[in-house]
Amino acid sequence: MSSTRSYLKKHTEALVKDVGIEAACKLAGKSKATLGRYYSDAPEHVDRFIPVDAVAALEAASRYPHVTAALAELRGITISINQESRNSEKSGGVNSDVVALSQRFAMLMAEYSQSIEDGIITVNEAKRLLRETLAIQHVLLEMKLHLEDEAV
Repeated sequence: MSSTRSYLKKHTEALVKDVGIEAACKLAGKSKATLGRYYSDAPEHVDRFIPVDAVAALEAASRYPHVTAALAELRGITISINQESRNSEKSGGVNSDVVALSQRFAMLMAEYSQSIEDGIITVNEAKRLLRETLAIQHVLLEMKLHLEDEAV
């Protein structure tokens, strides 16, 4: 079995175990045997993978998006976990997102200005800059979602 297949199967197993096998069966609408086949490395199940709708249902109930993270890692993509519920109702819209974006950018520039004063960006300063860039990324994601809602 290829390393990619094995990697995905291991993360599928971690997802099912994170949720719990009984709960996973109910959420995915699959039997224990079927879920087991999705992460089995037996030769007869080498080409069986969990459907994406089942992944979405299980990851909504899990503590960590195991399969999504694995897929991102395989592509060299870094994901950032937002602790807010994605299904919670958001107030505001694109206009409030633009305001939030400019405020976060101003905070990033202030942090950068302070960090570069001595010509060296320390580890702690880099961590603060990273936190600000992740906050900007979050605002941009919210803006994208609001724009998609308005376009529909």
